Amino acid sequence: MANLARLFQRLLVSPIARDVRHTTARPISLESLEILLNKPKPGGGRSFRRIVHFPAEYTVEPLRVTNLAGRDPETGRVIAKGIGGGIKHKYHWIKWVRDGPSEGPPQTEKVIAVIHDGCRTAKVALVAVGNEMKYILATENMKAGDLIKTSRFIPRIPVRANEGDAYPLGALQTGTQIHCLEKFPGQHCHMIHAAGTYGTVVRKFDDLVVVQLPSKQEFAFKQTCMATVGRVSNVEHSKTPIGSAQKNRELGNRPRSGLWQRKDGRHGRKVRRLPPMRVIPPPAEKPAKPLKLTLKL
Repeated sequence: MANLARLFQRLLVSPIARDVRHTTARPISLESLEILLNKPKPGGGRSFRRIVHFPAEYTVEPLRVTNLAGRDPETGRVIAKGIGGGIKHKYHWIKWVRDGPSEGPPQTEKVIAVIHDGCRTAKVALVAVGNEMKYILATENMKAGDLIKTSRFIPRIPVRANEGDAYPLGALQTGTQIHCLEKFPGQHCHMIHAAGTYGTVVRKFDDLVVVQLPSKQEFAFKQTCMATVGRVSNVEHSKTPIGSAQKNRELGNRPRSGLWQRKDGRHGRKVRRLPPMRVIPPPAEKPAKPLKLTLKL
């Protein structure tokens, strides 16, 4: 035991062991750290699906689009793995601000056409007012030739709005279905855009209006926030099956190739033999209890 203790003591005090304990890690260069750590993450308002080339001024001409296929536009690295392929579509620039007169009769606009936009789930309506044309999100029953109204005036009695009309929340009746809602007065209408969705005006108190969003959550907004009446078009979008792998590829979804393998069951359905058949025997009979007879003598 004494010899073993002496041996361990020499090992601990030896210069080799001291060097190993006090060695400093080699510094990593900033460039290698950038390569490893500064990879963009999906989200944060960037989908890595396409880049729309917006001009300086608003136009109804279809805009040119660059498909990214899930790659970062600067480095070319794959960020979102589920994106790839897809049919090239032109982008129709939606004018998210529905502006109208704050006093007097509402502004009347005419729907020129209702078209399908490949870059979004809902349909798009081309609307004309005066010498101006713009795109808005089409409602469920909107068709060419319809007249829609836009106003920022809040009357004493709530208005009876038709589908496609845009009014402040304070001017609408309780129970009205709405979409394209402003978060704050004067901002773009950037809430409730997806196909078939709608919000509901639930109740009013003070100068606030409570709206139930498609997520069934209720939020209170200023009564001067603009909203469009009706449900967003293309209601059957969420219920329509894709139908084939080719259609899914056309939508821009990259297949998960190499993961699902039928024969060996790797990451997929497990193809195994059925267990051997076994015969279940009947339950064993209980042994008869011995009968004990006693005789009093």
